[in-house]
Amino acid sequence: MTSVPQPSTLTIRPFQHRDLDAIVSLATSETAVESSSAVEYSGNESDLGRQMQTVRRWYGLLKCLSLFPNPLRYFFCTYVAEQVSRVCGMIQVAPFNKTRSTWYVKQVTVDMAALNGITSLSSDIGSQLLRHCFQAIWEARTWLVEVNVNDKSTLALYRQNGFQTLAHLTSWAIAAEVLQTLAEREPDLPNLLPVSNADAVLLHQLDTVSMPPLVRQVFDRHVIDFKSGLFGSIVKRISHWVNKTDSISGYVFEPQRKAAIGYFKLQFCRDGSRSHHAELTVHPAYTWLYPELLAQMARLVKDLPPQSIRLSSTDYQQEREEFLEQMGATRVEHTLMMSRSVWHKLRESRFVALEGLQLSEVLQNLQPSRKPVPGRFSFADSIPQDPAKGVLLPLKAEPIKSELAKLDRTKLDRAKLEKGALLAEPDSAELSD
Repeated sequence: MTSVPQPSTLTIRPFQHRDLDAIVSLATSETAVESSSAVEYSGNESDLGRQMQTVRRWYGLLKCLSLFPNPLRYFFCTYVAEQVSRVCGMIQVAPFNKTRSTWYVKQVTVDMAALNGITSLSSDIGSQLLRHCFQAIWEARTWLVEVNVNDKSTLALYRQNGFQTLAHLTSWAIAAEVLQTLAEREPDLPNLLPVSNADAVLLHQLDTVSMPPLVRQVFDRHVIDFKSGLFGSIVKRISHWVNKTDSISGYVFEPQRKAAIGYFKLQFCRDGSRSHHAELTVHPAYTWLYPELLAQMARLVKDLPPQSIRLSSTDYQQEREEFLEQMGATRVEHTLMMSRSVWHKLRESRFVALEGLQLSEVLQNLQPSRKPVPGRFSFADSIPQDPAKGVLLPLKAEPIKSELAKLDRTKLDRAKLEKGALLAEPDSAELSD
């Protein structure tokens, strides 16, 4: 009889080289329950297979690169759930921004064969994998995941672990025939410029203004997220060469406002084996740029083997969805973007209940630790000193005498007024006589 693993006896740890075969068999097993995310990740078996081949071939190098900051540090950040030396679940995560304040879940996979088909245990193991990542990755303040709206079990798993709906996403496919029609006209883009690191501030401003405040807070992107370093550029070139792909990007500059009002990034496949992927960002006040930017992308791929372009839209981009419907694009997938925040608890000292303390115990810390010691008093401290020379200054008697004279004069005048006769003072001439 096969023993069913209990969640309390599971061991969750980072993956090792000996787990690669188990992860591949788990991902390709028909009895595995897979909860994949589409946030910057396709999640299909072919991409996972290529990724596993890369990890198997360059495991030693990737392990060394995971020790210091670089673009490949989290290339395959995976944790496995193990019981009795058997891998029965895995989770793959990655940072969403360069400051690593937001992370996203690529996929959560649980082996149902090891659980004898018990769905509740599958949910418990998936929850333990998620919670382990929440606790182990301290720099992550927010977590993202994208789930298909028809995957009820996966939605229940993430909602059970505190994820809430952030936005509704729709994946669109623009057919090759529509792209040929768009490529026939010249786009009206007089200020279309190539993207460089010097334009990171403009692209960050465009990204900030094109999304609601809540989504902007979850994404937590900064100017550094729109810059690419030398090592990152080399890695992208190698990836394009291996996968037979290439990418091109550009933005539309508004000279009067000195701001970027539109941006596109197109990753196209040179051999036509798979669809092209596009990213599109348009300022909400310049929605007329949608047909122009799509026409520009259509002209870029017109000489390549015919293939569709995939791009996504959200529910807060109504103009984009209306335009895609009018031009004849096809809805491919409808997903939910969900997020949750994580507040890591700090280790505190022993907690003492305040209601159990007496008044004397409360005031005990306010009592002086020892009796006060009297100090010396010097009369010289009250004598004014010259701060520049440090010399004692003599007291001036003239101002004091003048004040006393004024006081005596006032008393004398009051006495004369009370008696009703004001005595005249003698003239100086009489005194001289």
